[in-house]
Amino acid sequence: MTKFDETDRKLLELLQEDCKKTTKEYAYQLNLSVTAVYERIKRLERVGAITKYVALVDKKVVKRSFVVLCHIKLIQHAKEFVLKFEREVQKLPEVVECYHVSGDYDYILKVLVSDMDAYRDFMVTKLTVLKHIGSTQSTFVINEVKHTTSIAVGCDVV
Repeated sequence: MTKFDETDRKLLELLQEDCKKTTKEYAYQLNLSVTAVYERIKRLERVGAITKYVALVDKKVVKRSFVVLCHIKLIQHAKEFVLKFEREVQKLPEVVECYHVSGDYDYILKVLVSDMDAYRDFMVTKLTVLKHIGSTQSTFVINEVKHTTSIAVGCDVV
């Protein structure tokens, strides 16, 4: 298990806020040398704390602002059914998140499409054709109250 000091935590927060800044800018904010910041970033990448760098795209601009949480129940929980479903759902570009969960349903999918017609098309032509789905329930998002990609790296990080 990797230990992070306060500077590591602050650096991770800064990188999550804006990873396009220069090492020099981070060095200034952290009161460190450019080399020290560069070495810390490389170490954080090496230990897997930083897994990749991405551009966050506005759902509205790319016409994918209709958000649906789709609950899936499989007909059986046999390992082959579970693995097959998981492989197939990963191929669906409309699905941006998929969680295997406990409770009444087996999976919760976060689906981004342009509108209700596009969701209906997704359900009919892509999702419900997957084998081993017993039932689905869709919940339509009315308003996004909170959405963040930032993970809190407070004092409890070991």
